Amino acid sequence: MSKKVTMQQIADYLGVSKFVVSKALSGKDGVSPATKERVIQAASQLGYFAQRGAAARQEKPGHLPAGGSKPSVLVLMPNIRFQTKESVYWGRILDGISIRLEERGYGMVIISEHSIDGLLHVLNPNGLLGMIGVGEISTSLLLEVHRCGLPMVLIDHEDPLIPSDTVFVNNYDCMYKLTQYLIGIGHRDLLFAGNIRFSRSFFDRWNGFRGALETHGIPLRDDHLISLEGISGYSGQFADWASRCRAEGKLPSAVVCANDSIAIDALQAFAELGLSVPGALSLCGFDDIEDAQRVRPALTTVHVPKLALGRKAVDRLLERVASPGEPHEKILISGEMVYRESSRETNGRKRG
Repeated sequence: MSKKVTMQQIADYLGVSKFVVSKALSGKDGVSPATKERVIQAASQLGYFAQRGAAARQEKPGHLPAGGSKPSVLVLMPNIRFQTKESVYWGRILDGISIRLEERGYGMVIISEHSIDGLLHVLNPNGLLGMIGVGEISTSLLLEVHRCGLPMVLIDHEDPLIPSDTVFVNNYDCMYKLTQYLIGIGHRDLLFAGNIRFSRSFFDRWNGFRGALETHGIPLRDDHLISLEGISGYSGQFADWASRCRAEGKLPSAVVCANDSIAIDALQAFAELGLSVPGALSLCGFDDIEDAQRVRPALTTVHVPKLALGRKAVDRLLERVASPGEPHEKILISGEMVYRESSRETNGRKRG
């Protein structure tokens, strides 16, 4: 049996004092952000977080009660600028969580704080069954939850340093199938649009796109990726890109976007430039939000079962509470292709 990893071992590994390690792992002031990040990374590499007892619990939160009132589940979604209950994507995931918790007789507490201090102010682990994280969450926040001893399940996000169960749509396979469909109807000059550093899901979708090109012998070029900046409002970037491509005679036959919101911005930019979709080029999204069907032309996309993601996260959290010693799982839920008017068959034309 492996020996327990101690704070002193982490300190020796980094060449710092045990006092520094203790402060960094407890979230206290007095340690620079860079040092704190080094300590967290070292602790993860040495297996500190994975061992039992690494998180100090108070009255053992996360245990199913024998009787009486059942506790609530903390739902943490700190990126409030675009991850809200009103979101056509995240809101449906929240609906799935809420429905399943209500079916099981549990309450739900939604927290949108993005600072550690804010989370500590509202967090009372003794009254919580566990935590479900929705979307991008910082390592520091996840470390706070881990330190409280709460079981956690993350939706559409994973952290390489903090062990947890995760639930994703099968982004790679879905994007692979979408790209393969376009290749199958004659498209050989395809580009992917999105910020692949934004999230693990976007990165997996980019890899699915690349994988389909490689399978069909289409060499990968540097300009196969339209790298977007920011988290919304991409119409201007698409307009600049499309104007340059048209002037150079290098418009692709199809653009595959990392999600539907990006594709809708692209559709707007193309329309303002007089580029018809799918006449001038085909356009596809991902997620199947409601607006994907409302825009004209309606978007070919991948339907993400958003309610199912939320329900599955609740199911996995309850399984984790019942069996805390089981290995962590990464659960992939299949999406479905949705064929609409924004894509059509082409003659396989190439740039020139």
